[in-house]
Amino acid sequence: PESAYQVLKYADKPTTLILDHPLRVATNVVAQDGSLGVRVVKDQFCQGLIRKLRRPLVSTSANISGEPTAKTFAEINPLILEGVDYVVNLHRNRKAAKPSSIIKLSEDINVI
Repeated sequence: PESAYQVLKYADKPTTLILDHPLRVATNVVAQDGSLGVRVVKDQFCQGLIRKLRRPLVSTSANISGEPTAKTFAEINPLILEGVDYVVNLHRNRKAAKPSSIIKLSEDINVI
């Protein structure tokens, strides 16, 4: 929706948008309430990968629900690293950026 472009245009930190009724996406990435979280990345590696694949990347956060967010690669729970297909050897010594703002765009705009 147009409001998504406006939110992203004025966002001053990483922002995740929760959108209702996404189109042309795999059903297993849509939440039970019919919504989908979308984040536009600024990282050059991620942008390049998305461009090469010509598809968006699907991911979840690098923490188990209820656990604190990992601030470095070393803080990621080993169960997560064992459960993925591949881990990119990049930015392992860099601290994570601030967690993103989460904004749900539906009939109203809600900051979560």
